Amino acid sequence: MYVINLRYTGALAEIDDALDAHRVYLERYFAAGVFVIAGPKVPREGGVIVASGIDRDRLDAIIAEDPFAQQRLAHYDVIEFKATRLAPGLNLPEPFVDR
Repeated sequence: MYVINLRYTGALAEIDDALDAHRVYLERYFAAGVFVIAGPKVPREGGVIVASGIDRDRLDAIIAEDPFAQQRLAHYDVIEFKATRLAPGLNLPEPFVDR
């Protein structure tokens, strides 16, 4: 699994202009089963995406498709981790947790 930490590098007006395209991008990869969680940071200085089920090279290619990346509006830090525990009641498919 990966945690993708986005830090905005563009002005919020530029982020707002690209937001609809960014949401379409997110929806495409949620539908493909790659993204499992996403949302903005508080305060609004970037966002976080959790991705799973792909290798790092493919993830890097997917990140490059983000309109924020294409317009150089965000910096991306990617942290890979191995999920070994899941809170009771959290409904993630079994492949997301390595027991």
